[in-house]
Amino acid sequence: MRLSKVVLTLGLVGSALAEQFTNPVIYEDFADNDISRGPDGSYYLSASSFHYSPGAPILKSDDLVNWEFIGHSVPSLSWASKYNLSDGENAYNKGIWASTLRYRASTGLWYWIGCIEFSKTHIYTAPAVTGPWTLRSTLNRCYYDCGLLIDDDDTMYVVSGRNNITMAQLSADGLQEVKRQPIFSSPTGFTNIEGNRLYKRNGVYYVLDDQSSGRTLIWKSDNVWGPYTYKLLVDKVKSPVPGGYSIDQGSLVETDSGDWYFMSFVWAYPSGRMPILAPITWGDDGFPILTSVNGYWNVSYDYPLPKISTSSWLGVDTFEGTQLAPAWEWNHNPDPTKYSVQDGLTLNTATVTYDLFKARNTLTHRMHGPVAVGTLKLNVSKMMDGDRAGLAAFRDESAWIGVARNGDNFNIVFADGLAQDSSANWATISTGTIVASVPISQRVAWFRVTAQITPSSPREATFEYSTDGVHFTQLGDPVGFNNSWSYFMGLRFGIFNYATKQLGGSVKVLSFESESTST
Repeated sequence: MRLSKVVLTLGLVGSALAEQFTNPVIYEDFADNDISRGPDGSYYLSASSFHYSPGAPILKSDDLVNWEFIGHSVPSLSWASKYNLSDGENAYNKGIWASTLRYRASTGLWYWIGCIEFSKTHIYTAPAVTGPWTLRSTLNRCYYDCGLLIDDDDTMYVVSGRNNITMAQLSADGLQEVKRQPIFSSPTGFTNIEGNRLYKRNGVYYVLDDQSSGRTLIWKSDNVWGPYTYKLLVDKVKSPVPGGYSIDQGSLVETDSGDWYFMSFVWAYPSGRMPILAPITWGDDGFPILTSVNGYWNVSYDYPLPKISTSSWLGVDTFEGTQLAPAWEWNHNPDPTKYSVQDGLTLNTATVTYDLFKARNTLTHRMHGPVAVGTLKLNVSKMMDGDRAGLAAFRDESAWIGVARNGDNFNIVFADGLAQDSSANWATISTGTIVASVPISQRVAWFRVTAQITPSSPREATFEYSTDGVHFTQLGDPVGFNNSWSYFMGLRFGIFNYATKQLGGSVKVLSFESESTST
């Protein structure tokens, strides 16, 4: 969103702790993080994005606590037609999982590497972290949950795998594989270790990985090819987020002063998997040690570096210019002929359906907790008969508030009970039911969703509308949401416009405001 530069106050808990931050460092869904330094000395974080497009979001920070959204490494999920959400196909729960991002000084290029659907690995490069990003190579093998290291001699290595971990050496240009061999497997008492990252410190190679039950391992060797020995870095440490469960995966990062930190994530649905930060120290045996107290990942730690101002995660987007801000991601690839950005966002209907999960060009925005508030201002004057448009709380269980046009009648409606089946390739179980309806005579309306997205109860959202942007009226009862992990991604705001009869209608999104409260 196009916001002025302000100091983020997220994490500050009063003047007595002015030099401390509070976990999570971002109360949003950014899982499987991979953090590294750029040529400018700033820190860059890459995360998973699954079926949302563009993919592989990139965040930037100068203090490891205050982050801003600056772009994506994957401009479009171009690998298969199902990522277009067309012809009855979908890619829910597929797409970009744990991947890796690094800058290589010798070529002046950024490299993003990720495996898609346990099949092929794609390598994208860009001359700047904000792009333009280009698909440069596709390998016919899967670098599952991979981590990239550019060694002191400029050799590029990628560690990857699940249970059986392998090391690969890339070609001089970083686009092909020239050597590959196993380096270790899950030790006794562990199953399916994954989430691999690769580092080098004082001439020693380290592989970070985890078992997805709250245990993170760190392996070390004097040779990149092994043999490796391991110790536990995290062993079922308790969450700093009330109601949160396992702490898994993440990445290590070193500051200029030689201090090291571990950015992991906590499973905390329906919000998602949120980044949490803690310092580490190094033992005499060369293994890192997590800084925790009495088995807890601390809620607060001292700032790693002097606090640096960033753009706020919250505020109003009026869709100025001709491009969407980085915080926006489409549900699957959009049809670019069915939307435009020009002093507002125009969404033409792109799909004839009664099913929001199949409606192309639904635009999503992460919710910012603990209580996320999203307010949409919408001009519906060009809707056609049968069109549905509005604001959704969007996940595998969804609900929405918006406008339904039936003939010459425009009604504000609230729909609940939308659901998908995780065991049947995310097929739609229910398209939902309109449970409340109010006639509307004007053609501009405001819609608001207020969602409690912490993992603790009640995990519910309320849906409201307004005809003046000031006074809001709740429509329908609050909607509860599950805290299941199987969808992987957290609850989002979804702005949609789809047809149930024929294409040709449109709506104009005049603004969207993202807010957050603690209650």
